[in-house]
Amino acid sequence: MASNLDIIDHSPHHPDPSHPLPTASNLILIDNYDSFTWNVYQYLVLEGATVTVYRNDQITLEELIAKEPTQLVVSPGPGHPISDSGISRDAIRHFAGKIPIFGVCMGQQCIFDVYGGDVKFAGEILHGKTSPLAHDSKGVYAGMAQGLPVTRYHSLAGTHVTLPKCLEVTSWIPKDDGSKGVIMGVRHKEYTVEGVQFHPESILSADGRIMIKNFLHMQGGTWADSERLQKESQAQSVAKNSVEKVSLPTAPKKNNILQQIYARRKEAVAAQKEIPSQRPQDFQAAYELNAAPPQIHFADRVRQSPFDIALMAEIKRGSPSKGIFALDIDAPSQARKYALAGASVISVLTEPDWFKGSIEDLRAVRQVLDSMPNRPAVLRKEFIFDEYQILEARLAGADTVLLIVKMLDEELLTRLYKYSLSLGMEPLVEVQTAEEMATAVKLGSKVIGVNNRNLESFEVDLSTTSRLRSLVPKETIICALSGINTHEDVLANHKDGVDAVLVGEAIMRAPDASQFIQQLCAGHITTQQKPQPDPLLVKICGTRTPEAALAAAEAGADLIGMILVPGRKRTVSDDAAKAISAAIHSFSRPSPTTPSTTTTAIPNDIASDFFASASLKLSSATRPLLVGVFQSQPLVEVIELQQRYALDVVQLHGREPIGWARAIPIPVLRRFAPGDPGLGARGYHAAPLFDSGSGSGQLLDAVDVKAALARDAGLRIVLAGGLAPENVAAVVEAVGEDGGRVIGVDVSSGVEGSDGLQSLERIREFVRTAKAIR
Repeated sequence: MASNLDIIDHSPHHPDPSHPLPTASNLILIDNYDSFTWNVYQYLVLEGATVTVYRNDQITLEELIAKEPTQLVVSPGPGHPISDSGISRDAIRHFAGKIPIFGVCMGQQCIFDVYGGDVKFAGEILHGKTSPLAHDSKGVYAGMAQGLPVTRYHSLAGTHVTLPKCLEVTSWIPKDDGSKGVIMGVRHKEYTVEGVQFHPESILSADGRIMIKNFLHMQGGTWADSERLQKESQAQSVAKNSVEKVSLPTAPKKNNILQQIYARRKEAVAAQKEIPSQRPQDFQAAYELNAAPPQIHFADRVRQSPFDIALMAEIKRGSPSKGIFALDIDAPSQARKYALAGASVISVLTEPDWFKGSIEDLRAVRQVLDSMPNRPAVLRKEFIFDEYQILEARLAGADTVLLIVKMLDEELLTRLYKYSLSLGMEPLVEVQTAEEMATAVKLGSKVIGVNNRNLESFEVDLSTTSRLRSLVPKETIICALSGINTHEDVLANHKDGVDAVLVGEAIMRAPDASQFIQQLCAGHITTQQKPQPDPLLVKICGTRTPEAALAAAEAGADLIGMILVPGRKRTVSDDAAKAISAAIHSFSRPSPTTPSTTTTAIPNDIASDFFASASLKLSSATRPLLVGVFQSQPLVEVIELQQRYALDVVQLHGREPIGWARAIPIPVLRRFAPGDPGLGARGYHAAPLFDSGSGSGQLLDAVDVKAALARDAGLRIVLAGGLAPENVAAVVEAVGEDGGRVIGVDVSSGVEGSDGLQSLERIREFVRTAKAIR
């Protein structure tokens, strides 16, 4: 019985042809006497190419050269490339490096053979078999989903072991274990030469026309030439306000772009629902097991902004109207910049074909924002028509989703709105006309976005939002979507009573996103000044007596550490630990000023790095905090002793899981060596403690410390190991310009006398010297 993959008809049925492509005005197709040549010809013409067909034995190479083709396509055919391809291999040899070349089935085998590979029996004879394709998402596969069904008619294929060095494998049929099986595509590493072993022109192959389209937009003889020429063509198209873009699907005249995207997304979502682990029941099971991360209230977060008007900063790499403009930007890095610059919401485009996004972008964005105090809300910007997409967004970490009135009938819109609310997400409802606004108001929308861009003409009218503002209740949040590029645009919207603006392309194109946001929202760029570092925290560790603890407290120490690891020379007894705890908890510093008062505060209208408030978590204005030091002890023991001795901070000094920090009800210091995995993990330890080894007394290499701080601009650390009154100032100074991110110093053996006991005088001297640093 045939499978579903075998019987789906992916043909274009009654397609509208694309406009003629100037860059494909003289394409030559070599026919290797195969019936599929007609279908290849059909797809080429439908995508705008002007095509002339020559059979492989009816034209000489000299005649072919004289034709001056813009592209060369080598068709499928029976037999072996060496004996049955006629002029094909000589044509590839001549035109490689001069014009784009595309080989289909035997055409690919010719490419493989020309560069020295062996074409042999593939291990099976295939006649119309449809298989799921894995590919590298480049070249003809740009913007295409994985696992696409493609049709195979062949018994021969190039072999992995003889793959020429100048070629790379671009697609394959995965084996059962996931490894690469039969080669389904190759590409020259330098020249614009690419081939496929399957038949994109078959009605059983999905997205074959997109593959052909991607090839036709290649220009020049090398990949470098092609990239340069495509960028130039794209820039010219944008300048002419052309809807047709070089790297994006072309809009048929009878369909607006929204309808095209909607149709494509319906196909993709339907296919995704069939994938084990991504079926609706899989998502529902995960949600019922509380796998969705905690959320924040979308509307409330929009109302919190450091600017007069809230910013919804968008992450997208392309658009139907502007083409691809930020393909190299990674979503989590961009999101972090947006958050720290003052964005109230981060909108993540998850549509893959036109906007070059994915749900994985959203998941990564949420992960990088997750531990930020007062993080922005995360919006899934997508063409949503199914509860499945909303649940998928919630599981990936979205706080809200976009519902577009234009693409949903009222019944479906209402159903999706209510479902989103049931998951705790107030949607952003997008409108463009007065009629759509009336629908959104009737729905009860709390946050409405007005799209200033006409999705049929792509024209932008910034007055659209202001015209519709009067149609909604005052308490409803109104957001202006599209066309916001300057501070003047922001001011105009603020004057019209708009609460938030969504900005995407302009920020994505900006050389410095943080500065652009300042200029856009505040009208000026604030000179970046290094924040004044907090006073240096001082921790006296290895404390064994109440007398030493009180001496440290009176000297101004911020943290008093007790070793609770069994069997160590500095381990405190139960009685001593209770006595030290009683002494510290009864100690009180005079107010109002203390040596350890921090300048750090967590802002209430903008996100901040998790470690930025580390000093605040590890200090108190009234007394030192009591720290219990543990090493590789059971979690239950750590929590029991924390409660027994009323510890304020737990220090983990072994190989405890980083996740333990969330199970311990007080701040955690965790020992790391510079470069250790998990060092910069946010949301767990209050700060990493750098130490060369457990009780080694060895100083850390300043180069290693500086390198760790340079790798992570938000990192704050406590330094330990080998410190003493005589060297603490020099050690902190050696860190250099990032020394302000050393928030504390930890001493143990450095304040002991020759008898191995703590010296009260050395404790006082260490605190005095460390506090003098800052």
